[in-house]
Amino acid sequence: QVQLVESGGGLVQPGGSLRLSCAASGIIFSAYAMGWYRQAPGKQRELVARISSGGSTNYADSVKGRFTISRDNAKNTVYLEMNSLKPEDTAVYYCNAAHTITQWNRNYWGQGTQVTVSS
Repeated sequence: QVQLVESGGGLVQPGGSLRLSCAASGIIFSAYAMGWYRQAPGKQRELVARISSGGSTNYADSVKGRFTISRDNAKNTVYLEMNSLKPEDTAVYYCNAAHTITQWNRNYWGQGTQVTVSS
């Protein structure tokens, strides 16, 4: 069974940092692009960061220079390092796995982890 389990969310003050982790099982991890998405109340889910199977990355403009996505294929885990957090970063953050062969339509989601940025 495929499972993506996020961890590391919580309450942090503006300007603080958090590191999210997503542990994957049931997939050939190295064959998947991994991404972090977030959804705030009343808003659509949006892409935050993505890392390909080859290690190339892309970020939403709103987080460039503050967030870093990375992966450890030996641990089947993807990370999101979040620095200089702002209240507008408050959302549920979701881990996503998408197979490199897009036409296969293999796409999986974690349960989400809450990130709250508030003083």
